[in-house]
Amino acid sequence: MLQRFRKRAVPAAQSGEQARSADDGDDDAGHRLRAPSRLHAFNRYEIKYLVDTAAAAELRQEIEGRLDRDSHSGDTGYGIWSVYYDTRHLRFYWEKIEGLKFRRKLRVRHYGDRFTVSADTPVFVEIKQRINRVTQKRRVRLPYRDALQLCDRREMVEHEPSQRAFLEEVLDLILRLDLRPTAMTGYQRHAYVGRDADVGLRVTFDQRIRGRDRDFHLGADTENRLIIPAGKTIVEVKANERVPYWLTDLTARRNLQVVRVSKYCQSVEAYGLAPRSIFHVPDHDLDPSTVLSEA
Repeated sequence: MLQRFRKRAVPAAQSGEQARSADDGDDDAGHRLRAPSRLHAFNRYEIKYLVDTAAAAELRQEIEGRLDRDSHSGDTGYGIWSVYYDTRHLRFYWEKIEGLKFRRKLRVRHYGDRFTVSADTPVFVEIKQRINRVTQKRRVRLPYRDALQLCDRREMVEHEPSQRAFLEEVLDLILRLDLRPTAMTGYQRHAYVGRDADVGLRVTFDQRIRGRDRDFHLGADTENRLIIPAGKTIVEVKANERVPYWLTDLTARRNLQVVRVSKYCQSVEAYGLAPRSIFHVPDHDLDPSTVLSEA
């Protein structure tokens, strides 16, 4: 799969290093923003696979005997919609592409049907950061109006004392780097969680992965574009400490190949906001009639 990915030369003016220099303002401030915070919700390891949808369905059937369905999944799964924030020069995008050991992303995320989103709808403001091989995700739940006040209007919102440090960090990040909505992603997820000896294990199957580069209101009635071919599913294994042997054996037996695909980067590249990287999933398999018709 990775052998099919295409790579284009990136003009010097668009390199990640120059983008970060333009965004940082001063080296000390930039270093502080890249450094990991001591506050976090949890740490985990994440492994991604890009799988044919038919093979993913067979894999789901095989793991259902060992894992429980996430309580929100049901038979049809659930929707996830995220608005990602980045700098004018796409600093967070370039940090991912270049594989920096310390990197982060800011997003506002909604779980469920996006057409039900209103000002009162609970959403999550999240900072997801990578420290070497470990992923940390911290988030706070807010009404959508407050999330927009914080991230778009750049104003502090009412909060509980326990939320203060995180909200101040989010606002500081937005103001220092002049973050703005950059890309949106949406997909349907089936999720499974571990039990007994596998507590802390989570396996997700993401399908119909779409994106857009404008109209960033979560409830906007607008068109989205498939950013990964409809015949592909992203399977992600998330573990607190280690992936159980039975699951590593299962992925090896099915000859699944680990990939570095990022939904955010896919959306950025699909709309031409940055040159396509070696990790971009080729979109030549997309059916032209469905490119703009996915709701």
